[in-house]
Amino acid sequence: MSRNGVTIGIDIGTTAVKAVAADADGNVTARVRIPHRVRVPAPNRFEHDADEAWRRGPLAALDQVRQQARGPEPRAVAVSAMVPSLTAVDAAGRPYTPGLLYGDERGRIDGDQPLPALGEAAEFLRWTAAEAPGAAGFWPAPAVANCALSGEAVIDFATAATSYPLFDGTGWNAAACAERGATVAQLPRVAAIGAAAGQVNGTRAVLATGAVDALCEQMVAGADRDGDVLVMCGTTLIVWVTVPEARQVPGLWTIPHTKAPKSQIGGASNAGGLFLGWVDRVIGPGDPESVDPRRIPVWSPYIRGERTPFHDPDRRAVLDGVDLTHGPAALRRAAYEASGFVVRQLIELSGAPVSRIVATGGGTRLWPWMQAIADATGRPVEVSGVAEGAALGAAFLGRIAAGLETSIADAARWVSTERIVDPDRAWAAAVEDRYRRFLELGDRPSRPSESRI
Repeated sequence: MSRNGVTIGIDIGTTAVKAVAADADGNVTARVRIPHRVRVPAPNRFEHDADEAWRRGPLAALDQVRQQARGPEPRAVAVSAMVPSLTAVDAAGRPYTPGLLYGDERGRIDGDQPLPALGEAAEFLRWTAAEAPGAAGFWPAPAVANCALSGEAVIDFATAATSYPLFDGTGWNAAACAERGATVAQLPRVAAIGAAAGQVNGTRAVLATGAVDALCEQMVAGADRDGDVLVMCGTTLIVWVTVPEARQVPGLWTIPHTKAPKSQIGGASNAGGLFLGWVDRVIGPGDPESVDPRRIPVWSPYIRGERTPFHDPDRRAVLDGVDLTHGPAALRRAAYEASGFVVRQLIELSGAPVSRIVATGGGTRLWPWMQAIADATGRPVEVSGVAEGAALGAAFLGRIAAGLETSIADAARWVSTERIVDPDRAWAAAVEDRYRRFLELGDRPSRPSESRI
C-alpha cells in the first residue's frame, strides 16, 4: 500500500479549534483556526458553549481545511482535545448544558486524590447528571466532535483514563458512574489511540481516535531524550521534563512518555495564554523590548488559582514592586517573565538535569514570550516548526488508523524546528533577582480578599 496521502488533525483547544492537513512527511498543506468563547460566569467557573466549541467548531474546521487543501480526499481525520471536559447531549449528540472545563469549581474534589486533578471529570459528571438527569449522554469534547464528524461517539483510552474513578483502565466502572447519577450506557465508547473508529460523514476518510492534546503535541515535538524539557505554550502552560524512568515528585505529575520506559515529570499551570491574554485585555499597548532590564516589577500570575505545583484554586495574582515609572511595556514584560519563571520552577522541582528546552503550541508565535522563557531559564529555547502541534500529532494518528503507519514512534520524522531563541545575557542578573522575588511571592500566596492587582 502506498504511504502517500493527506490526513487531517483537529485540536479542540480552550480558545479555538485548530486543524491542519499534513502529507506523509509532516508538511502542513493547509491550516485553519476557528475561535470560540471561553465563558467565566463566576471567578471559579470555566466553561464553553459546548455546541459552539465542540460540535460546530470541528465541523467548520474540517470543511475549511478540506477546501484549503484542494487535493485528493483526506485518508483519515482525528481529533485531539484538552482534558477534562464534559457536557450533556441529546439523542442527536447535540450538547445542551455548559461544557465544563479543567479547573472549574464544579469539578473540585475534597480530600486527598491519588494524583492531582484526577477525579475532576467524575465531579463534572455528578453536577451535569443532576442538571440533566434525562440526558442521552454525558460526553467529553472529543466524543461530541467525533459524533458530529461521523456519528460515532468515541474517545481514546488516554482521555478516558483522565476520568478516574469512572474509568478503571479497562472500561467504565458502573458503580462509580451510578454513584454520580449516570449509567455506563450514557458514556461514550472507548477505543485505542489511533484506531479506525468509523467513517467521516460524506467522505471515504477514516475517523481515527485521537488522544489528549498534550500527548499529540508530545509525539511531534521531539523532546524525547533524557533531560529534554517540553514547554507547551497554549492557554494552559504545560511543562514536561523527560526522565529515564518513573519517579514521583511532590506537587508534580508523573506520566508515561510515548517512548517507554521513559516518563515525564511536570504539570499544567494557569500562567500560560490564560494569564497573558488577560494581561492583554487590561493593559495598554507596549513593546516589552523597549524597557530597562532593571526596571520590571514581578507578577505572581495566578489570576485563577494554580494547578502545578500548588494545586490551590484559591490562590490569586499579585503585582509586586510596581511604581509610577512603570508603563504597559514593563507590565507586559513582567507577565511574560512570570510565565517563564513558572517553567523554571517546575524544571527545578523535577530535580532532573536539563539538556534542552523545546517550545510548542500557539504561543510560540509570541516572540516576547519565547524570549522571556529563554531569559528566565537561562537556556536556549528551540521553537517547534508547527505551532499547531496537537493537531499535527492527531493527523499522524490518522495515518495509523488508515494503515499508512505502524508506530507512534515514527512521528519523530515529523519533528521540525523553526528557530532557536537564546537568552539575552544583558538581562541575566536582573532576571535572577526577580526570580528570587517570584519564589518568595509563591511562598506567601495571597487569597482573593488580599489581591494587590
